[in-house]
Amino acid sequence: MADETAPISSIRNLGPASEAAFIKAGVTSAQQLRALGADAAYLRLLQSGASAHFIGYYVLVMALQGRPWNDCKGDEKAALRVAFEALKAQASPQDPADKALAEREAALNFFGVRERR
Repeated sequence: MADETAPISSIRNLGPASEAAFIKAGVTSAQQLRALGADAAYLRLLQSGASAHFIGYYVLVMALQGRPWNDCKGDEKAALRVAFEALKAQASPQDPADKALAEREAALNFFGVRERR
């Protein structure tokens, strides 16, 4: 099958559920997904109504690099968490007060600290 028409599920780590979500977001082939890159493609997923899941994001990054999904560790994983939080914030515009709260919560989550409620 030519790469132009190869299904998204032909990419290592991405199965039928990922493919269905990307198709709903308007990404219909492996070539299109690769051309968009992980961040732009994941942003499209979020904007199409998909729930944000960090594991799904880093699996996508690893998939587009041709790496096993569980190859993401340490500093690389921490950097991807920061990028993931930025994508989530970009996907859901908020008023400034809500955005500040979301950013503070993201930072606390990043460092493993939970705000007392």
